[in-house]
Amino acid sequence: MSDWLRGRADDVALAFGGDVVRYGELARAVDAAALPPGAGAAGCRVGTDPVDLVVTVLAGLRRGRPVLVGADRAAADRLSPLLPEGTELGLTTSGSTAPPGAAPRMVARTGASWLASAAPLAELAGLEARDRVAVSGPLHVSMHLYAVLHALSLGATATDRVQGADVVHATPTRLTRIVEEPDAPRTAIVAGAATGAALRERAADRGIRLVEYYGAAELSFVLAGDRAVGVLEAFPGVDIELRPTPAGDRIWARSPYLALGTVDETGATDLERDERGFATVGDLGERMAGGGIRVLGRGDAAITTAGATVPAEQVEARLAALPGVAAAAVLGEPHDLLGQRIVAVVELDAGATLEQVAVAARGVLSAVELPRRWYARPLPRTASGKVARAALRDAVLSGEAGPGFPAAHAPDGTAA
Repeated sequence: MSDWLRGRADDVALAFGGDVVRYGELARAVDAAALPPGAGAAGCRVGTDPVDLVVTVLAGLRRGRPVLVGADRAAADRLSPLLPEGTELGLTTSGSTAPPGAAPRMVARTGASWLASAAPLAELAGLEARDRVAVSGPLHVSMHLYAVLHALSLGATATDRVQGADVVHATPTRLTRIVEEPDAPRTAIVAGAATGAALRERAADRGIRLVEYYGAAELSFVLAGDRAVGVLEAFPGVDIELRPTPAGDRIWARSPYLALGTVDETGATDLERDERGFATVGDLGERMAGGGIRVLGRGDAAITTAGATVPAEQVEARLAALPGVAAAAVLGEPHDLLGQRIVAVVELDAGATLEQVAVAARGVLSAVELPRRWYARPLPRTASGKVARAALRDAVLSGEAGPGFPAAHAPDGTAA
């Protein structure tokens, strides 16, 4: 237990929603926590009070009971016999969804696999026990729950109040708003998507240090750094291999931080592993001249158009850097001639137009990467702030996203 709660009894451990809980109080709450009867997994549903969630997780870790964060009790009962041996935590991925009444897909891991990365991250980001560490999203999302447990393992204060904090954990989308706060944290630990040049420049203007990492709920930390836009190096303790596939070089990682596997109600585990202890979630990367690695995005999000494979996130990063674009997502739309054609959906700044953005894109994208149709609308997002690609694709294909640009047919009557 002392590995997770390292603060002095009178120090503030948690400050959420106006409630302040000191380390001594938190330790007593963990001791007194009531877990469901039996030896199976305890569920901790979405929407659970943050303090109650942390108490339940810590009680499970102390008593050797798995806690499934993001699952209610009924789902936990169904998933419990399917969990890999040694599971202590079950976590939903940022994009994990389940129909009503069904159990979500869970990433199963040990507590030690998270605790092992605590010291390397603290050193990388310069975190200390005296810091106030803010999270910018709900705790059923693994990156935010990790941030809270990491802060507690240092003896720091974890909070949901970003203003006045020393450090914040955020996705680039959330950070875009945070950097404009009058009392923004001095350090931002950023993950979930590539951080664009404009956001980096704005953070630098505000004196905010960015520490970026690439990882996944299944892999935990893989790459990290703060030296160049989009170029990261192996997180301490991680071995990296780039292995060729038809879509590009896939990132494989071996470390003490890996999950045990993933599981749903079918009992399937889909974390791809090899006999040497490496695992992958399918993300693509490329090694840069200076030795770092640039993450290109999920291989299964790649778009095959006119015989070429285009990583979606690579195009999105270039579009998001254009003047007038607040955020961007690209999709592959079925096309008789091309196989798929690239469609862009952008959130525009005030005064910007789709026509202007489409013209500017020709200067930063190759012909094969250039979107054939454009839509302007708010991007649907998951709880962690990532683009909800399935919902966005449904909106485009159903016509809910509107007519798009250019018009459905060119002036000569041919398809655009």
